[in-house]
Amino acid sequence: MYVSKAKPARHQHVDRDRSVQPSGEGIRLQKVLAQAGVASRRMAEKLIDDGRVEVDGNIVTTQGMRIDPNTAVVRVDGARVRINEDMVYFVLNKPRGIHSTMSDDMGRPCVGDIVGEKLDAGQRLFHVGRLDAATEGLLLLTNDGGLANRLMHPRYEVSKTYLATVVGEADRELIRTLKAGVELDDGPAKADYVQIVDTWQGKSIVRVELHEGRKHIVRRMLKAAGFPVERLVRTKIHTVQLGEQTPGTIRALNSAELTSLYKAVGM
Repeated sequence: MYVSKAKPARHQHVDRDRSVQPSGEGIRLQKVLAQAGVASRRMAEKLIDDGRVEVDGNIVTTQGMRIDPNTAVVRVDGARVRINEDMVYFVLNKPRGIHSTMSDDMGRPCVGDIVGEKLDAGQRLFHVGRLDAATEGLLLLTNDGGLANRLMHPRYEVSKTYLATVVGEADRELIRTLKAGVELDDGPAKADYVQIVDTWQGKSIVRVELHEGRKHIVRRMLKAAGFPVERLVRTKIHTVQLGEQTPGTIRALNSAELTSLYKAVGM
Protein backbone atom coordinates (compact mmCIF):
# COMPACT_ATOMS: atom_id res chain seq x y z
CA MET A 1 0.00 0.00 0.00
CA TYR A 2 1.31 3.43 -0.92
CA VAL A 3 0.22 6.43 1.15
CA SER A 4 1.38 9.92 0.34
CA LYS A 5 3.07 12.00 3.03
CA ALA A 6 1.68 15.27 1.68
CA LYS A 7 0.21 17.64 4.25
CA PRO A 8 -3.59 17.94 4.33
CA ALA A 9 -5.13 20.94 2.62
CA ARG A 10 -6.77 23.31 5.03
CA HIS A 11 -9.77 24.29 2.95
CA GLN A 12 -11.74 21.78 0.92
CA HIS A 13 -14.75 23.93 -0.11
CA VAL A 14 -17.11 21.01 0.50
CA ASP A 15 -20.41 21.09 2.38
CA ARG A 16 -19.80 18.73 5.30
CA ASP A 17 -23.53 18.35 6.00
CA ARG A 18 -24.10 16.89 2.54
CA SER A 19 -21.30 14.32 2.48
CA VAL A 20 -21.31 13.02 6.08
CA GLN A 21 -24.40 10.88 6.46
CA PRO A 22 -26.49 10.09 9.56
CA SER A 23 -26.54 6.63 11.07
CA GLY A 24 -27.99 4.02 8.71
CA GLU A 25 -27.39 6.09 5.57
CA GLY A 26 -24.41 6.38 3.24
CA ILE A 27 -21.45 3.98 3.27
CA ARG A 28 -19.04 3.32 6.12
CA LEU A 29 -15.77 5.16 5.68
CA GLN A 30 -13.58 2.07 6.09
CA LYS A 31 -15.59 0.29 3.38
CA VAL A 32 -15.18 3.25 1.04
CA LEU A 33 -11.42 3.20 1.59
CA ALA A 34 -11.27 -0.54 0.96
CA GLN A 35 -13.32 -0.25 -2.25
CA ALA A 36 -11.02 2.54 -3.44
CA GLY A 37 -8.05 0.18 -3.08
CA VAL A 38 -6.33 2.22 -0.36
CA ALA A 39 -6.13 -0.69 2.09
CA SER A 40 -8.06 -3.65 3.40
CA ARG A 41 -11.03 -2.79 5.58
CA ARG A 42 -9.09 -3.80 8.68
CA MET A 43 -6.11 -1.65 7.70
CA ALA A 44 -8.49 1.20 6.86
CA GLU A 45 -9.80 1.04 10.40
CA LYS A 46 -6.25 1.33 11.72
CA LEU A 47 -5.62 4.35 9.46
CA ILE A 48 -8.70 5.98 10.97
CA ASP A 49 -7.59 5.14 14.53
CA ASP A 50 -4.20 6.69 13.79
CA GLY A 51 -5.79 9.96 12.61
CA ARG A 52 -4.46 9.59 9.08
CA VAL A 53 -7.84 9.93 7.35
CA GLU A 54 -9.78 13.14 6.80
CA VAL A 55 -13.21 13.78 5.37
CA ASP A 56 -14.00 17.22 3.97
CA GLY A 57 -10.97 18.68 5.74
CA ASN A 58 -11.69 17.17 9.15
CA ILE A 59 -9.56 14.43 10.71
CA VAL A 60 -11.59 11.33 11.55
CA THR A 61 -10.52 9.22 14.56
CA THR A 62 -13.70 7.30 15.40
CA GLN A 63 -15.04 4.26 13.58
CA GLY A 64 -18.46 4.00 11.98
CA MET A 65 -18.71 7.30 10.11
CA ARG A 66 -20.90 7.04 7.04
CA ILE A 67 -20.31 9.24 4.01
CA ASP A 68 -21.77 9.93 0.59
CA PRO A 69 -19.04 8.94 -1.90
CA ASN A 70 -20.56 11.25 -4.51
CA THR A 71 -19.91 14.40 -2.47
CA ALA A 72 -17.27 13.64 0.18
CA VAL A 73 -13.61 14.58 -0.21
CA VAL A 74 -11.51 11.89 1.47
CA ARG A 75 -7.77 12.08 2.04
CA VAL A 76 -5.23 9.69 3.54
CA ASP A 77 -2.03 11.36 4.78
CA GLY A 78 -3.08 14.43 2.81
CA ALA A 79 -3.42 12.62 -0.53
CA ARG A 80 -6.90 12.70 -2.02
CA VAL A 81 -8.53 9.32 -2.62
CA ARG A 82 -10.76 8.74 -5.62
CA ILE A 83 -13.98 7.35 -4.18
CA ASN A 84 -16.62 8.42 -6.70
CA GLU A 85 -16.69 5.66 -9.31
CA ASP A 86 -18.86 7.78 -11.60
CA MET A 87 -15.95 10.16 -12.17
CA VAL A 88 -13.68 9.08 -15.03
CA TYR A 89 -10.33 10.39 -16.21
CA PHE A 90 -8.64 9.57 -19.53
CA VAL A 91 -5.58 10.51 -21.57
CA LEU A 92 -6.09 10.71 -25.32
CA ASN A 93 -3.21 10.94 -27.78
CA LYS A 94 -4.95 13.26 -30.23
CA PRO A 95 -3.82 12.68 -33.81
CA ARG A 96 -3.05 15.51 -36.18
CA GLY A 97 -6.09 16.75 -38.10
CA ILE A 98 -8.55 15.97 -35.28
CA HIS A 99 -10.47 18.93 -33.84
CA SER A 100 -10.73 19.34 -30.06
CA THR A 101 -14.53 19.15 -29.92
CA MET A 102 -16.90 16.37 -28.92
CA SER A 103 -18.98 17.03 -32.06
CA ASP A 104 -18.50 19.19 -35.12
CA ASP A 105 -21.32 20.95 -37.01
CA MET A 106 -19.21 20.98 -40.17
CA GLY A 107 -18.64 17.25 -40.10
CA ARG A 108 -14.90 17.52 -39.53
CA PRO A 109 -13.14 14.70 -37.64
CA CYS A 110 -13.15 15.42 -33.92
CA VAL A 111 -12.35 13.97 -30.51
CA GLY A 112 -15.93 12.79 -30.14
CA ASP A 113 -15.42 10.42 -33.06
CA ILE A 114 -12.55 8.70 -31.24
CA VAL A 115 -14.29 8.33 -27.88
CA GLY A 116 -17.72 7.68 -29.36
CA GLU A 117 -18.08 4.28 -27.72
CA LYS A 118 -17.66 5.79 -24.27
CA LEU A 119 -20.14 8.53 -25.09
CA ASP A 120 -22.60 5.95 -26.36
CA ALA A 121 -22.23 4.12 -23.06
CA GLY A 122 -23.59 7.18 -21.28
CA GLN A 123 -20.36 8.77 -20.05
CA ARG A 124 -20.54 12.53 -20.58
CA LEU A 125 -16.91 13.34 -21.28
CA PHE A 126 -15.40 16.70 -22.15
CA HIS A 127 -11.84 17.74 -22.99
CA VAL A 128 -9.67 19.75 -20.61
CA GLY A 129 -8.44 22.67 -22.69
CA ARG A 130 -7.77 22.38 -26.40
CA LEU A 131 -5.20 21.42 -28.98
CA ASP A 132 -5.63 22.99 -32.41
CA ALA A 133 -6.28 20.57 -35.27
CA ALA A 134 -2.67 20.67 -36.46
CA THR A 135 -1.27 19.93 -32.99
CA GLU A 136 -0.97 16.37 -31.73
CA GLY A 137 -0.59 14.79 -28.35
CA LEU A 138 -1.88 14.65 -24.82
CA LEU A 139 -5.46 15.71 -24.19
CA LEU A 140 -7.20 15.02 -20.90
CA LEU A 141 -10.83 13.87 -20.98
CA THR A 142 -13.07 13.70 -17.92
CA ASN A 143 -16.53 14.31 -16.48
CA ASP A 144 -15.06 15.95 -13.36
CA GLY A 145 -15.91 19.59 -13.95
CA GLY A 146 -14.26 20.84 -10.76
CA LEU A 147 -10.87 19.37 -11.62
CA ALA A 148 -11.13 20.39 -15.28
CA ASN A 149 -11.90 24.02 -14.43
CA ARG A 150 -8.93 24.28 -12.09
CA LEU A 151 -6.53 22.65 -14.53
CA MET A 152 -7.47 25.26 -17.13
CA HIS A 153 -7.43 28.24 -14.75
CA PRO A 154 -4.25 30.35 -15.04
CA ARG A 155 -4.18 30.80 -11.26
CA TYR A 156 -2.84 27.27 -10.76
CA GLU A 157 -0.09 27.55 -13.39
CA VAL A 158 -0.29 23.91 -14.45
CA SER A 159 2.74 23.16 -16.61
CA LYS A 160 2.50 21.74 -20.12
CA THR A 161 5.35 20.32 -22.19
CA TYR A 162 5.58 20.33 -26.00
CA LEU A 163 7.96 18.83 -28.52
CA ALA A 164 8.25 21.09 -31.58
CA THR A 165 9.89 20.39 -34.93
CA VAL A 166 10.96 23.78 -36.26
CA VAL A 167 12.59 25.20 -39.38
CA GLY A 168 16.12 26.33 -38.61
CA GLU A 169 19.06 24.96 -36.64
CA ALA A 170 18.44 26.17 -33.12
CA ASP A 171 21.20 27.09 -30.68
CA ARG A 172 21.45 28.41 -27.12
CA GLU A 173 20.32 31.83 -28.29
CA LEU A 174 16.84 30.39 -28.86
CA ILE A 175 16.83 29.04 -25.31
CA ARG A 176 17.77 32.46 -23.91
CA THR A 177 15.16 34.20 -26.06
CA LEU A 178 12.25 31.97 -25.08
CA LYS A 179 13.13 31.98 -21.37
CA ALA A 180 13.57 35.76 -21.35
CA GLY A 181 10.27 36.18 -23.19
CA VAL A 182 9.05 37.30 -26.58
CA GLU A 183 6.53 40.01 -27.40
CA LEU A 184 3.29 38.77 -29.00
CA ASP A 185 0.26 40.68 -30.24
CA ASP A 186 -1.60 39.88 -26.99
CA GLY A 187 1.30 40.54 -24.63
CA PRO A 188 4.65 39.04 -23.65
CA ALA A 189 5.13 35.29 -23.22
CA LYS A 190 8.01 33.23 -21.90
CA ALA A 191 8.87 29.59 -21.40
CA ASP A 192 9.70 27.97 -18.07
CA TYR A 193 12.10 25.48 -19.65
CA VAL A 194 13.61 25.03 -23.14
CA GLN A 195 15.80 22.22 -24.46
CA ILE A 196 17.22 21.66 -27.93
CA VAL A 197 16.77 17.94 -28.45
CA ASP A 198 18.29 17.64 -31.92
CA THR A 199 19.31 19.58 -35.02
CA TRP A 200 19.74 18.21 -38.54
CA GLN A 201 19.62 19.45 -42.15
CA GLY A 202 18.20 22.87 -41.37
CA LYS A 203 15.63 21.70 -38.81
CA SER A 204 15.52 21.26 -35.02
CA ILE A 205 13.49 19.49 -32.36
CA VAL A 206 12.86 21.73 -29.36
CA ARG A 207 11.23 20.84 -26.04
CA VAL A 208 9.28 23.73 -24.50
CA GLU A 209 7.65 23.76 -21.06
CA LEU A 210 5.36 26.56 -19.97
CA HIS A 211 2.22 27.19 -17.92
CA GLU A 212 0.57 29.60 -20.36
CA GLY A 213 -2.71 28.61 -21.96
CA ARG A 214 -3.22 31.21 -24.67
CA LYS A 215 -4.24 30.09 -28.14
CA HIS A 216 -1.39 28.79 -30.32
CA ILE A 217 1.06 30.09 -27.70
CA VAL A 218 3.95 27.72 -28.49
CA ARG A 219 3.65 28.17 -32.25
CA ARG A 220 3.52 31.95 -31.90
CA MET A 221 6.48 32.10 -29.52
CA LEU A 222 8.71 30.01 -31.76
CA LYS A 223 7.68 31.94 -34.85
CA ALA A 224 8.43 35.23 -33.09
CA ALA A 225 11.87 33.86 -32.20
CA GLY A 226 12.51 33.05 -35.88
CA PHE A 227 11.78 29.31 -35.85
CA PRO A 228 8.40 28.51 -37.45
CA VAL A 229 6.85 25.21 -36.35
CA GLU A 230 6.36 22.30 -38.74
CA ARG A 231 5.07 19.80 -36.19
CA LEU A 232 3.93 20.20 -32.59
CA VAL A 233 3.17 17.49 -30.02
CA ARG A 234 2.05 18.01 -26.43
CA THR A 235 3.81 15.31 -24.42
CA LYS A 236 3.03 16.16 -20.81
CA ILE A 237 0.59 17.98 -18.51
CA HIS A 238 2.02 18.40 -15.01
CA THR A 239 3.17 14.84 -14.19
CA VAL A 240 0.89 13.06 -16.68
CA GLN A 241 2.97 11.93 -19.66
CA LEU A 242 2.10 10.62 -23.09
CA GLY A 243 4.96 8.13 -23.03
CA GLU A 244 4.70 5.41 -25.68
CA GLN A 245 0.95 5.86 -26.18
CA THR A 246 0.21 5.80 -29.91
CA PRO A 247 -1.93 8.41 -31.74
CA GLY A 248 -5.66 7.79 -31.54
CA THR A 249 -5.48 5.64 -28.41
CA ILE A 250 -7.01 6.39 -25.02
CA ARG A 251 -6.10 5.18 -21.53
CA ALA A 252 -7.31 5.78 -18.00
CA LEU A 253 -5.23 7.87 -15.61
CA ASN A 254 -3.66 5.82 -12.83
CA SER A 255 -4.15 6.73 -9.18
CA ALA A 256 -0.73 8.40 -8.84
CA GLU A 257 -1.38 10.65 -11.85
CA LEU A 258 -4.82 11.64 -10.59
CA THR A 259 -3.52 12.35 -7.08
CA SER A 260 -0.80 14.53 -8.57
CA LEU A 261 -3.33 16.56 -10.57
CA TYR A 262 -5.55 17.02 -7.50
CA LYS A 263 -2.55 18.26 -5.54
CA ALA A 264 -1.45 20.63 -8.31
CA VAL A 265 -4.75 22.50 -8.18
CA GLY A 266 -5.37 22.30 -4.43
CA MET A 267 -8.22 19.80 -4.48
